[in-house]
Amino acid sequence: MNRSYLGLCTWAGVGALALFLSAPAQAQYRPRTISEPATGERYHIEAEASPWMPTAEMTIASQSLGILGDQINLKSDLGMTDQRFPVLGLQLRPARSHKFRLSYVPIKYDGNTTLTRSVVFNGQRYAAGAVAESVLDWKAYRFGYEFDFITRNRGFGGFIIEAKYTDVRVQLDAATPRGPISEFAHARGPIPALGGIARVYVVPSISVTGEVTGFRIPDSIDSRYNAHYVDIDVYGTLNFTNNIGVKAGYRSLDLGYLIKTDSGSFVLKGLYFGAVLRY
Repeated sequence: MNRSYLGLCTWAGVGALALFLSAPAQAQYRPRTISEPATGERYHIEAEASPWMPTAEMTIASQSLGILGDQINLKSDLGMTDQRFPVLGLQLRPARSHKFRLSYVPIKYDGNTTLTRSVVFNGQRYAAGAVAESVLDWKAYRFGYEFDFITRNRGFGGFIIEAKYTDVRVQLDAATPRGPISEFAHARGPIPALGGIARVYVVPSISVTGEVTGFRIPDSIDSRYNAHYVDIDVYGTLNFTNNIGVKAGYRSLDLGYLIKTDSGSFVLKGLYFGAVLRY
């Protein structure tokens, strides 16, 4: 009986020692529970910077003094080429379902070419063969509010209300036998927009997000005035930690307007890559 008691004590001591030694190892590794948000979803401030490399299709027509303007393609007529632009964004999230969004894209194109056809811009005729210099300066701002009516630890879905403030200026200068000509067309103002957003985490640190916002004034209201603005963005994000991530996506920005006899169409589509910082 003494031997049995001694053996039982020995095995109990071995078990206690094993349990003591294994406790620190268990404390070092604690698997993520299903109730915890995915990596990158615990923050109050998010900032991003992404170089965008779109291809562009842009046309403009501007009349003045009762002289109708021609439809001018800014690439084929004025020699503008595709460029790269920074996309800057800031997001404030006071609560999980509420986000205030701000973004800014400074878009600028320059052209220098010999005109292959005669064009009328802002009441002035630019003859074929003239050497023309042109500038498109487009500042695109977005101020928005997002409410996520679906919130899960592996994704969310919501709607977006925003104002897109657009400031577009096109200037065309040329040397002609009659002397230098310099004219510009300018359109600016806030554009309200509505849309939606959805995000899904394929794994706890990698997400796929899609969002679309837009606005349209149909021709049926007044044939002299119409406008549309559609912004589509699809991207993936890899979060190294809750504070740092990288993203890659594809964005399409489509702006068009008709104001009496002035019109413009600007379509930019392309890939972008960037970094995300959160606090």
